[in-house]
Amino acid sequence: MKFHKEGYTSLALVILFIFVINAVANYYDAPTYLKWFLYAISAFLFIVIVQFFRSPIKHIIPNEGVVLCPADGKVVVIEETQETEYFKDKRLQVSIFMSPTNVHVNRNPISGVVNYFKYHPGKFLVAWHPKSSTDNERTTVVVQNQAGVEVLFRQIAGALARRIVWYVKENDQVKQGDEFGFIKFGSRVDLFLPIGTQVDVNIDDKVVGGKTIIARI
Repeated sequence: MKFHKEGYTSLALVILFIFVINAVANYYDAPTYLKWFLYAISAFLFIVIVQFFRSPIKHIIPNEGVVLCPADGKVVVIEETQETEYFKDKRLQVSIFMSPTNVHVNRNPISGVVNYFKYHPGKFLVAWHPKSSTDNERTTVVVQNQAGVEVLFRQIAGALARRIVWYVKENDQVKQGDEFGFIKFGSRVDLFLPIGTQVDVNIDDKVVGGKTIIARI
């Protein structure tokens, strides 16, 4: 387990806040009950930040025949839908919702070449809202594997998620299981697969990024 680089600023701000409020309380000799209350709040904030930005070390063996889960969370959507941005045809959508308690590292579901990337500014509807896929702040990435199969995956900000981070661009060669981005404080990742793809998960399944097999190509 390690602390993710995207959390350094947040951790520094929390530590500064903890130091200031406790220093003020001690300087003005606050009542003992108030000091202990501030100690409890300080410990809670520190634990929340550390657990949110935790980044488990994973040893992933790429497998061209499968689509790995791009994020930790719960499967909330499995359905055929019209993908209107890139493919402009029917695709099989699988969506993973990440709660604030999940690891928020996003990982490449397949290896290949990034054929398309676009960032979309937008709203911050709750991540399970039907229009979050099209109206919220989001990124869209399309990777084509060696067999010519393209998979589209999309980072979607939620009501709490106010920053999407990505590490890929068009024409990059990416490896299955490597990080392609990070979303802060609650969010969702959508996958768009070819119609007829064998899906190995069900609605409400708990899934692990880089480990759970979502589908087989």
